[in-house]
Amino acid sequence: MGRPKRRLVFMCRKHNTIKEIKLRNINYHIAITLDGYICREDGSIDGFLMEGEHAEDFIKSLDSYDSVLMGRKTYEFGFQFGLKAGQPAYPNLKHYIFSKSLDFNQTEAVKLVKSNTIEYVKDLKNSEGGDIWLCGGGELAGALFENDLIEKLTLKVNPIVFGSGRRLFESSKKFRDFNLLSSKVYDNGVILSKYEIKKHT
Repeated sequence: MGRPKRRLVFMCRKHNTIKEIKLRNINYHIAITLDGYICREDGSIDGFLMEGEHAEDFIKSLDSYDSVLMGRKTYEFGFQFGLKAGQPAYPNLKHYIFSKSLDFNQTEAVKLVKSNTIEYVKDLKNSEGGDIWLCGGGELAGALFENDLIEKLTLKVNPIVFGSGRRLFESSKKFRDFNLLSSKVYDNGVILSKYEIKKHT
């Protein structure tokens, strides 16, 4: 069992009412190799298993989020499949793209964040909404992890070894331990493991 959602309570002085807002959790939900890489050095994911029951479960899991966070490299990965800058990669999810170099016309569905990443994400977590999917990549995840902004970790562990590539949290050196919430083994060897990051007091 995971912890109950954290809550903030705000009082509106004008109307003398109390409004309760659930603090949104960020779930870093990503595929990874046995040796801890989320992609190869060039950003490719050749070798990851793309079909099977685990892929079907992943598509279903997207219904549990209402927003997705991506770094530039993760967003640009979709360009090779026809995605255009400024377009959403996933329907029904609000996108937040973090990049200093990208430039495109923003829409209600796709927002571009060029600076103040940590403060922006803190404000996002304190806004109304559901759980947030951190799609990648490692640099963005490392920055959020360093600032204790990730509550959950969902790993699709593929039965392969890359030997080198981009790591789960890239350059982060921070220590954390985790509670295992659940684990599922698929026939093709993929293991889906869900964790909750322990809070240190």
